[in-house]
Amino acid sequence: MKTFEGLFHELTDKAERGQSSSRTVAALRAGTHEIGKKVVEEASEVWMAAEHEGRERTAEEIAQLLYHVQVLMLATGLRLEDVYRYL
Repeated sequence: MKTFEGLFHELTDKAERGQSSSRTVAALRAGTHEIGKKVVEEASEVWMAAEHEGRERTAEEIAQLLYHVQVLMLATGLRLEDVYRYL
């Protein structure tokens, strides 16, 4: 099972390797505007799942949101510590 920290390290590694087949690398190349649109889209899907689709679907959508938030963190040079400071 992945953790928030584990996912971030995995995505950081993918970004550093720059694999052309990586969805993460493609998102980073698209830039913060495109990544931000995905964050907004996923956030709305979390809300709709919570309202209408039950726990499992909500958990799946939250996982997707966390992924896109972490990609945005990488795109903007944020580290986990930068975010944890505000929790």
